[in-house]
Parts: sequence; C-alpha cells; structure tokens
Amino acid sequence: MSVITISRELASLGDEIAKELEKRLHYRFVDRHSIEERIKSYGISKINFDKYDERKPSFFASISQERDDYLHCLKRALLDEAQGGKCIFIGRGVFAVFKGVTGVLPVFLVSSMNVRIERVRSYFRCDEKRAKQIISQSDNDRAGFHRYFFETEWKDPENYSITINTSRLNLHYCVETIANLADTLFDEQTERDSSKKLAELSLAQSIVNHIRYVRKIGVHFLEASVMGTTATLFGVANSAPMVDAAAAAAQEIQPIEKVVTEIQIAQEYSIMP
Repeated sequence: MSVITISRELASLGDEIAKELEKRLHYRFVDRHSIEERIKSYGISKINFDKYDERKPSFFASISQERDDYLHCLKRALLDEAQGGKCIFIGRGVFAVFKGVTGVLPVFLVSSMNVRIERVRSYFRCDEKRAKQIISQSDNDRAGFHRYFFETEWKDPENYSITINTSRLNLHYCVETIANLADTLFDEQTERDSSKKLAELSLAQSIVNHIRYVRKIGVHFLEASVMGTTATLFGVANSAPMVDAAAAAAQEIQPIEKVVTEIQIAQEYSIMP
C-alpha cells in the first residue's frame, strides 16, 4: 500500500498538485466527491456532509448521533479506498487516520498570506477584504475540524514528512519533489509493513461498524484498535451490560480471539438523535 496524503491551507495549490501527482505517479486521486459517494453507498442514515466536512461542528451537531455516524463512515471510506493501494488523499484529516502506517507519505502545503489573498481574489472574484475573510474562516474551520475529530493540530509540522511552500516553488517542482520522495520511501518492505498495519486498522473499523450498525449497540464515541488477534474497545456506555454486549459483538469478527474493554460507563449520558 502506497498512500500520499495532502493537507493544505486554502489557496496553496492542493487540488492542482494532487491532480498532477495522479498523472505523474499513476495513483488514484481520492477527492471529496469520491469519499462522499463511498459513504453514501454504505446506506447509513443520511449525513449532512457540509455540517462536518473540514469544519468544527456546532455544539448541537457535536453531541448528535450524526456526528458519530459521520466519523465512522469517513474512516471506513478512507480505509476502503486505501485497500486498493497507490492513492492520493486530500484533506479530511486523513493523515491522522493513517497515523503509524509506514507506507503513507503525509504532505503539508502552505503559502504566504499575500499569495493566498491574490489566489482567492482571482478565484472568487472578490476584493482583498473578502479574500482575507474567506481565508480566515477556512483556517479556523480546518483547525477546529482536526482538533475536534482527531485531537491533533492541523499545522503541526510533526504530523507531516514534508512541508512545501507553494508560493516559493512552482507547481512542477512541488510535484516532482513529492513524487521523488515517494519513490524513495515506498519499497517492498514498507509495502508489507503498511499492508499489515492497514489490515489492523480496517479490522478495527469493521468491529466498530459491526457493533454500531449490525448489532445496534449504542456505545457513544466508539473506537477500536487491533493488534494481532486482540481488539481493544474505547467509548462511553450507559451500563455494564452494554459494555459486555459490545465485547461479545467484537468477538464475532474473525480473527479476533480476545477483547479488552476500555469503555467508560456513564449512566446519565445520552446524545441527541
């Protein structure tokens, strides 16, 4: 599995670079439309993507069932897309979803404020004041999205293998730099290691989906991790029997043999439908 993830400031040529990398490396470019179409194919209750996509949800949206559904479906969609290998993702916290997978090259694109303003003015045909407002809103939304859903700082350079300033380097050089780095990093051993890790991540998400949408056990903020044949569950439940039911459901998924529960019990806890 070879994956390039692109995180970007608004007007830092994210889409342009992703599309050129698609042609240069013959990878699949998985854009927002592709992710949304895959999520819709899961048949889970209708999700308002605009309420959550790369933005921090409002208070009421953050405590609704739809919030959990969006996050679970987003992770599942990203993992399903990655199973095909050799793909490029842009935005949506994908670097956080694939954290720890060796066959992933996380890239962050930035640009100077002056250049961003000029690009936004040209694209939206607006004045400088409005361009600054658009940029500020985008930055705030993306930072809030990453903090809320993934508990990470979007602009933290430690999240990325490389940060590129697209106001200093032209499009061709940016593409070649990323492509050459990918060619260097993605060898056969990396492919084997990343495939194993991806399989564990996919299995963990399958456990979450089985508990929530097949067995319909209402553990809130449910997450799972898998190491070998052991699964660990995290979240908030209303009762001990609910925790036991979730653990039993997890053991129905092959090849899980042992389930550890770190689910917290809060009897008065509930979220909006």
